[in-house]
Amino acid sequence: MSSACMRRLKRWFDMENEQNSVPQGQVSLLDRLANACKIVALTGLVIITLVQAWQVFARYILNNSPGWTEPVSVFFMGMTVMMAAAVGVREGTHFSFSNILDAMPAGTQAIVRRLLLALTLGVAVLLAYWGMSLALDNWDVSMAGAPIPAGIRYVPFAIGASIMALFAAERLFARTKN
Repeated sequence: MSSACMRRLKRWFDMENEQNSVPQGQVSLLDRLANACKIVALTGLVIITLVQAWQVFARYILNNSPGWTEPVSVFFMGMTVMMAAAVGVREGTHFSFSNILDAMPAGTQAIVRRLLLALTLGVAVLLAYWGMSLALDNWDVSMAGAPIPAGIRYVPFAIGASIMALFAAERLFARTKN
């Protein structure tokens, strides 16, 4: 191989500091998207807490358990988990396998990090596809306990996985500044 090709390969696999794989500098559109994901995840946690508090109050104090709390909580749990996972992929904390990577030689670590990012991208694309497929297949079915389509519970997986794929692609194809 030529020395120019070797330099390109070295630059491609040079990911000693995972945080450097995300472009630094100005606040980018993806930075804003990551912040929006964090806000959605935190809002989801607050909503889940409020809904479950109402469930407990209505069941034990009012002796009238509402049926809508479970499907609403399931929806927001999915949204919270998927948004947080997407941010974790962007920040290099989700699918990172740091304990395994730390035990590997330095040269192997960079290659395995790239492979993990490619695997994360592939899994996220499949999850987005199947999440949307399940949402569309179940859209005409009503949820028990709430007058909303059953397919709505799969929408967070499609949205979150799409964002996760975007963040994985950003990290996979980003170049570090040396």
